[in-house]
Parts: sequence; structure tokens; C-alpha cells
Amino acid sequence: MTRIGIILGSTRPGRNGEAVARWVHQIASQRNDVEFELVDLLDYKLPHLDEVLPPSLGQYEFSHTREWAAKIASFDGFVMVTPEYNHSTSGVLKNAIDFLFAEWNNKAVGFVSYGSVGGARAVEHLRLIAGELKMADVRTQVALSLFTEFENFSVFKPSDFQVQSLNQMLDEVIAWSGALAPLRVS
Repeated sequence: MTRIGIILGSTRPGRNGEAVARWVHQIASQRNDVEFELVDLLDYKLPHLDEVLPPSLGQYEFSHTREWAAKIASFDGFVMVTPEYNHSTSGVLKNAIDFLFAEWNNKAVGFVSYGSVGGARAVEHLRLIAGELKMADVRTQVALSLFTEFENFSVFKPSDFQVQSLNQMLDEVIAWSGALAPLRVS
């Protein structure tokens, strides 16, 4: 069965991303054709990238990297839930991505973002990164505005339209994950 990891890309205290990621997981888990798992970066104590060798070599020295690599390798595709900080993604998500290379290759990725302009600029950066990692990013994005999807900028209240967008994005991630499966066979 196809496995999709929903990566919660914020570790900030009081983060809005936790409610968003749980909403994504709740909607996604209503499907019976794919297995979804919520991956919270708080559960992976990754320091700033500390591997001596480049990730493209796959020769990981530290147990925290090997644990992270095993988790990411277990998925066929991803949904990344990202805040927008200073016109980009969170540093913790970028760092987690940078630890690995082959584990990301030939997998689909979709994005759920949030911020004052829906996190659009964070996703623009993540799409560039995905290309370098040989990931297929899907077109549909769920962009959640802090002004319309959050009460008092902190209580997540998604609209029905966002549920439709999420389901469309999930359809694309699932389809592309299946299409890329032959490339992942080693």
C-alpha cells in the first residue's frame, strides 16, 4: 500500500502548524487506498546539519540521521505542512530536508502552507528545493491565510473550500506517488 508522510514543518512553541497538520491527517485518513502518517519534527531531535559527508553519499555517521533517513525512506510521497517565516519556509523544515538526499528522490510532494499570504512564498522555495531532490511537486497547494482561516490568528477554522483543495492535492500526490514507483525500485 502506498504510504504518504505528512510532515509537520514547525517546532515553534504555540505553533499553528500542529492544528493544520492534524486536520490534514484527519481528512487524509478517511481514505482507504493509502496509508498516511503524521511526522512531527519535534519527535526528531535533529541538530543543525552535522554530517561531515554530503547527504548525496548516503553515508550517515550519526544515529539521529539514520533514524530520520529510515523514516523518510519508508514513504512513497509527502505532504509538507509549512509556515511562512520571513518569506520562506521554517528553518527546522529546511534543515530536516537538507539532512538527506536519496530518501527524497522519485517521490511526490504536496504542500499545505499558512501565513499572512497563505504561505505562498514558503512553498515557492520548497518547490525549488524539491526539484533539486528529484521530487515531483504537485500543482495544487492548500494556502491558508492567517486572516481568514484562523480566528485571532491562532485558532484554526478551515473553510469548506480548503477541504476541497486538500482532497484535490491529496489525489495528485497519490497519483504521482504511484506513477513514480517504478523509479524507486532498486
